Amino acid sequence: MTRILFVCMGNICRSPLAEGVFRQLAEAHAGLELEIDSAGTHGYHAGDPPDDRAIAAARRRGVDISKLRARKVQDQDFRQFDLIVAMDRQNFRVLSQQFPRYSDRVRLLMDYAGERKADVPDPYYGGMEGFEHALDLIERGAKGLLDSLSEPDRPRWRPLEF
Repeated sequence: MTRILFVCMGNICRSPLAEGVFRQLAEAHAGLELEIDSAGTHGYHAGDPPDDRAIAAARRRGVDISKLRARKVQDQDFRQFDLIVAMDRQNFRVLSQQFPRYSDRVRLLMDYAGERKADVPDPYYGGMEGFEHALDLIERGAKGLLDSLSEPDRPRWRPLEF
């Protein structure tokens, strides 16, 4: 079993979108045993559902994230999850600094799309087009991540340096 945690800042936009998209993609790959979750580096919205715009954008693509609830990353997540996937470099740094012992487990989502050191921008302060753009990027990254897990000859993750 491979355990993957997607992380953004508040866990109401990008990381729940990534969790939902990745979960849907993974369902089509029989034989992969995965545990998938999401969290935020900050607890601003703990217990809240995803942003309404994120729910609507995901729903338009056939993904239901409405039952997810925001939570903050905890130390135990680094012991439980094999891979912590940050949506951007800012949250990558926060995770690596807060949990330096486990920083080898932290990666950027867009690395899996072949876009090294690229971010999934936070759509929170924008309109629906920002959510659609974030979803486009998340889908590319999620497909690359899934490929890395399902192709035994392809490296699962690699060290990232800034």
